[in-house]
Amino acid sequence: MNTTHNTSHVPAFGLIIIGDEILSGKRADKHLPKVIELLSARGLALAWSRCVGDDRQRITAALHDAFASADVVFSCGGIGATPDDHTRQCAAAALGVELALHPQAKALIEQRMRDVAAEQGQTFDPSRPDNVHRYNMGVFPVGARIVENPYNKIPGFSCDGPGGGTVHFVPGFPVMAWPMIEAVLDGQYRHCQHQSAWLERSVVVLGAMEAALTPLMERIEAVHAVKVFSLPSVDHPTYGRHIELGVKGAPQAVGLAFDDLLVGLHGVGAQLGPVMDRS
Repeated sequence: MNTTHNTSHVPAFGLIIIGDEILSGKRADKHLPKVIELLSARGLALAWSRCVGDDRQRITAALHDAFASADVVFSCGGIGATPDDHTRQCAAAALGVELALHPQAKALIEQRMRDVAAEQGQTFDPSRPDNVHRYNMGVFPVGARIVENPYNKIPGFSCDGPGGGTVHFVPGFPVMAWPMIEAVLDGQYRHCQHQSAWLERSVVVLGAMEAALTPLMERIEAVHAVKVFSLPSVDHPTYGRHIELGVKGAPQAVGLAFDDLLVGLHGVGAQLGPVMDRS
């Protein structure tokens, strides 16, 4: 279990979204923008995301990569107990460990079943076939830790990989997944939050082509400790064909780099639109 935190180190954060329904278009993914939002609110950023269908081989491969990394990864979906839910089994396969009913998960699932029975005016019967099946939702890779679910008590789980990567598994339902992700971020990664100020400054360059600006972008990155980004658009309702060209990084470095960028743009006769700041 990763219990020692280095306050000077901020891990890369990744996201795995699992489910055929996303890839087929039956449901629109909502996790990617929300996780970006949750991280951004804490001064963090998403380094990568990956969407995988309900295919055991592909899920296992994606989780193997995550465990082999040094990243903190959230995996959304596929942790139920229906035939199309494979994530728990794939996590065990990726780690090379067995599956077992987690005692804390068992207690939480049983408490949920008791609550539902009481709400329906029934007596809880743990031997009823559907109740026995529900315990499968607490069968996790050996060594997993619980991620509590405030919505209905049915937990998710976390596992550490041999490469230093940690994957936190939550349901696919946003109403459950998002509070669970927030709790993990604020409980286990608060030391990473807001470690340094971050600024993004950009300008709209009207009618420009990326290829013509590439030498300038390369020079800015070579001279300044920032990242340069270029977001082209061909049919914007206000600016038409344009590029949003900018830099991001520590505020002081961004200020110097952006001034240098503007000098370079004026030097090539670029027609400029508004400047935008995001922090």
